[in-house]
Formats: sequence, structure tokens, C-alpha cells
Amino acid sequence: MTNTVLLDTIAHADLRVAIGHAARFGDAVNQCVVFPTEFEAAQRDYPIVFRRDAEGSFYAVALLGLDRDENLFLDPRGWDARHIPALHQRGPFLIGMVDRDGVSEPEPMLHVDLDHARIGATDGQPVFLPHGGQSPYLDHIVKVLRVIHDGIAMRAPMFAAFEQAELIEPVTLDIALDEETHYSVPDCFTIGPERLARLDAAALDALHRAGFLQHAFLVASSLGNVTRLIELKNRKRRAG
Repeated sequence: MTNTVLLDTIAHADLRVAIGHAARFGDAVNQCVVFPTEFEAAQRDYPIVFRRDAEGSFYAVALLGLDRDENLFLDPRGWDARHIPALHQRGPFLIGMVDRDGVSEPEPMLHVDLDHARIGATDGQPVFLPHGGQSPYLDHIVKVLRVIHDGIAMRAPMFAAFEQAELIEPVTLDIALDEETHYSVPDCFTIGPERLARLDAAALDALHRAGFLQHAFLVASSLGNVTRLIELKNRKRRAG
């Protein structure tokens, strides 16, 4: 259940939000949606693959673990990675469209879920400064939400460009931890390196002008991080 309301400087003047990462905050997941606006940061830590939603549209996910509810980057100290996906940074905040006068176009406004597990921590980060104004924490959240908002807007045209260039191909990740323990991650898609290499000058130029060529290379190279997942999984097995 959620209790999402428009964030208000008066009504929520004393609001505090717990920071850090743990299973109780919803961080124990084996994959997370990521947006084109964070591909450059995310590909340093995670394999990025594509999936299809119920309507057949593509979206991107970062692989975080191999078993259900397993985030191999999460430990008792928090989330151990250089980049934490934006959806796991935003906490209880989100952007909602508000119709102010019934005439103009609805405006994107900052909302907060008051039933979120992070809300109400006495030692949490303040959302507003004591004498008014946004706290540094809220400034950070606004930047994170912009990554999500802009990334959602970029997603459809990016995948359309990838499909136009015939770059997307299905892939099943077969992961061997040792001679006896294997994992298969089905229903994934990726950018085919060979397909990238076959692009002609016109296709390369079109992707570059659209701003999506770098994203294609980032996704293709990110699969090298599967070895990192294997290392983390084997370390967890030895410790357990």
C-alpha cells in the first residue's frame, strides 16, 4: 500500500527519511530497472540486459544477483557498488503530474509516499532546512528523479533507434559458478557486438546524431560484468 501526497514545505517541514540500503527498504532484488540516463554509471558495475514488458516494449535492467531476492551488492554495511540504480536512490519520492487549474497542461511535481519504510526515522535525513528551503538530501533526490524522468522520456526513441538499426538480439545468459553449479538467465536481449561492427556509415551517423550510439556500446560492454557476479556469488557461497 502507498500513501502518496504532494510534498509540501509546511505539512512536511519536519519530515525525515532513513538513508542507507537494506532488505527492509526493498533493496534485496536480483534485478532493477535502469534508464538510458544512467547507463554510463551503471555499466561500470552491472550487466545491463533488455527485457520486454507485457505489451512487448523493451526496457533495460541491471542484473544484481542470480537467485530470487538476491542482491549480491548488498551486505550488512549497505550497497557496495560505485553506482546505485536511481530507482533505489529515490526512496519514498516520485514525480507526479498535477493539474493546477484544469486548463494548462499538468505539471510534474514532487510527491512523497508517507507509508514508505524509510519515512519517519528519527535519525533520518531532513527533507527541509529548519528555516525553510530544500535540504542537501532533497537536492540530491531532485537530481535522481530527473535521471528517472528524463530516462523514461529517452527510452522509447532509443529502443526504436536500436530496432531500426537491427542491433537488438536475444540472449540467454548461461553462468557457470563451477563444474556442478550453473545458472541460466532466459528471456533477455542485448546489443549484439557483431551487429554493431556491421553498421554502415549512415547507420552509425544516425545513431550518433540521435545520441544513442554510446548507449549501444555501453550495453554491449556491460556483459563483461557477469564475471563480477560470479565472483560475488562464489564469495557468498564460501562465506555461507
